Amino acid sequence: MKRRQLLRGAGLVLLPLATATHGAVVVAVRLWPALAYTRVTIESERALDARHVLTEAPHRLAVDLEGVELDGALRELVGKVRPDDPYIAGVRVGQYQPRVVRLVFDLKQPVRADQFALTPVPPYRHRLIFDLYPLQELDPLLALVREREAAGERAAQTVQDALGELIARVDRPGLPATTPVPAMPSPPAPPAPAPPVATTPAPAPPPAPLTAAERERVQRLLIVALDAGHGGEDPGAIGPTGLREKDVVLAIALELRERLNSVPGMRVMMTREGDYFVPLAERVRKARRVQADLFVSIHADAFMRPEARGASVFALSTGGATSTAARWMAERENSADRVGGVNVAGVKDAQLLRAMLDMSTTAQINDSLKVGHEVLSRIGRVGRLHKRRVEQAGFAVLKAPDIPSILVETAFISNPEEESLLRDPAHRTRLVDALAAGIRRYFARNPPLVRSRTL
Repeated sequence: MKRRQLLRGAGLVLLPLATATHGAVVVAVRLWPALAYTRVTIESERALDARHVLTEAPHRLAVDLEGVELDGALRELVGKVRPDDPYIAGVRVGQYQPRVVRLVFDLKQPVRADQFALTPVPPYRHRLIFDLYPLQELDPLLALVREREAAGERAAQTVQDALGELIARVDRPGLPATTPVPAMPSPPAPPAPAPPVATTPAPAPPPAPLTAAERERVQRLLIVALDAGHGGEDPGAIGPTGLREKDVVLAIALELRERLNSVPGMRVMMTREGDYFVPLAERVRKARRVQADLFVSIHADAFMRPEARGASVFALSTGGATSTAARWMAERENSADRVGGVNVAGVKDAQLLRAMLDMSTTAQINDSLKVGHEVLSRIGRVGRLHKRRVEQAGFAVLKAPDIPSILVETAFISNPEEESLLRDPAHRTRLVDALAAGIRRYFARNPPLVRSRTL
């Protein structure tokens, strides 16, 4: 009897080991294209063994997945490449050897490929990540200046077209009054994926340096860094009917950018402009690279109780949080890197940055409380407030030591009524109006010194 029980027990022990010898099962593949970098995610039931190589003439990334059989999930990768992806032109997938699947990415330009693995964290299982970065990083301050110049030229052309149409009516009285004014030209359509070529493409020429007039305008610009929370692999909070925080806060941030960019002398830098993930420390670094005068992070969080509701504004606290809810929210937001996925093997600079950012100054916090009060007083006219004062907690994304920084919780997306409001474009526009009014009022009362910005 004991022998049969022992054998039965041995069978229970050996079963998982036998199962582990089978090939890894890929459950999903995802692509997150962005101007800063493109991320390739391969999610599987267990950790994948993979190696990659970059080739030139033509530029390609070849990835071999060991112990994997070609299945439907991997085949889906072919159809996920978007025409506007700055780095990937196309991808091919095949069973290279028994139990080895090869992925070949045809590249539009030379890249640096960072490969790393993420252990399971809800809602994901094991993830293998490939981040494709340009060999030459774009300068965000130069991009801001050139973008503003292009916008000015387009506006001037629109005025000129309207003036020409008016003069034409005076010269030709018979011209119908309903003749439409020529619209501003639309931006060009994204280029189609380039076919693989056998020659190495010429590298893009470096951007021209700033002229003296451009440099003077840079010194006088008011730069606001807008941070749409979460993105990419990190959806943020999800409402009762499926509305994702990352989507709604990006919509609010993009509309707010248009509103603030229309203010003379003000320009917005977005930490993300699409659905991709940006690590918390990188969001702060982006704001500091353009020497922003203000950092505003936009969120729509969830809480343990669905009845929680109302907007909130937070500033940094170097001590304890001002409430239990503030501490809970800070801990939840600070876990975004675990969900979104950060390459911890290559974060020596990020660790150094975080250590430096822990030296946030009292002056920064005081200025953050000022702008927080201006914003809170105005969004309180749009809807209910969760707290009638600016709260404080240890949000990692607010730790730029030299930039006033606030985090705005526009609503509790976990509350059914507030989720419905966040879906409403008219309500989001009212929120944008309130945020813009608070930001403008803060700068009117606290004009920053002219910065000596360098590229």
